[in-house]
Amino acid sequence: MGAITRGQRQTGGQGLFRPEDNLESHYARDALRQLYLLLVRGKVEGCSLEMFEDATGLKLVDENGIKDELPPITTFLNRLLALTIGLQALLFTAFEQLLNAKVEGAIASGVYDIGLETLQADSFVVTGRHPIYTHPATGAETRLLTITERRRNRPMTLDQALDYLADARAVLLVNERSGRAAVQIPAPSFMLDDGEIESRVRLIRPMEHHHASMKMMDESHWQPTDRETFAAAWNGEVVDVPEFAESTLHIVAGLLLPIWKRLPNESTRVYRLQTDAGERIIGRRVSPAWAASACMTATCSLTPNEAFSALMEGRTVLELAEDLQLRRVRVMGAHRFELSGFTDVMRDRLRAYGLFSEIISWKLRMFVPSDATGAAVLAKVLDHYPIVRIGEREAA
Repeated sequence: MGAITRGQRQTGGQGLFRPEDNLESHYARDALRQLYLLLVRGKVEGCSLEMFEDATGLKLVDENGIKDELPPITTFLNRLLALTIGLQALLFTAFEQLLNAKVEGAIASGVYDIGLETLQADSFVVTGRHPIYTHPATGAETRLLTITERRRNRPMTLDQALDYLADARAVLLVNERSGRAAVQIPAPSFMLDDGEIESRVRLIRPMEHHHASMKMMDESHWQPTDRETFAAAWNGEVVDVPEFAESTLHIVAGLLLPIWKRLPNESTRVYRLQTDAGERIIGRRVSPAWAASACMTATCSLTPNEAFSALMEGRTVLELAEDLQLRRVRVMGAHRFELSGFTDVMRDRLRAYGLFSEIISWKLRMFVPSDATGAAVLAKVLDHYPIVRIGEREAA
């Protein structure tokens, strides 16, 4: 523990430690404060507030309630080392669960800050350059670059999926409604903000994996199946995966300091990449919504493919004509692109475009497919209901 917090943290950038091993990050500080709050509320099983304060000598409350100035992470870790093995393991396990949740949430939302990151792909091509600021004294420019990124898809093979059956707790699943296949394997439990423990599993899919609570699984259409049915469904999905996937990046490069405060503050991550033409680019990545608002010209409006990529990222809300709205939502553990605001007379036309509908909690909801056909369906929607505004929100 001492090595991680002091001497060995210099090697963190060399891949020797996981993100959650950095116990001096702001994620660790947030997790520690949450642990203190849970102790005060009596939500840490096996350790009361009185027991914690007596064992560590740290005071978390005063006559006004929880203290404004709580013990820092270094003090907490030093006192932890002096406790009995049992109490030490109990408190650090609770702290580690909270820290893992903070880091996993940041990574899943795409806002985990790891400093300068080199992007790798099969191809990077600059398709647009838009000056958004020129320094009055030097004439140096800040440019918004639109970059097409191409990556080779590498779906998991059936044999690799079946290897998970080496764990006796693994279960082969097929979704009764969508026909998709997944392998369910155990996952660490998740500690919620109120201290409750949520049991979770991990669903392995050909091109992705995600976690789901046991409660969510009980309410979903995922059902155990035999190996033959699973193999047919899995191979059917793998065959449909295109060889390459293309997406659009928006990078603000050039003179950044004068406009730094204008850039979105959800992440200060800096990216580095090299294009197919040999150009080296270093800059801040921004969302399609921010890019569109920064340009404020027709040349910066989103194409259907760019709109699809923006929805995939989860931070963009597309407001369309006739009060329609498109955004990414999470339904039964899977991301979907939901169209809201439609009227009864629009339904048949939207279905003809390729949208599908489901009745969820007695309400009809309509979705743009999120697979390879989605961009073409979205193009038909935008042709009849053009984008009138691009909004930005937290990832769903």
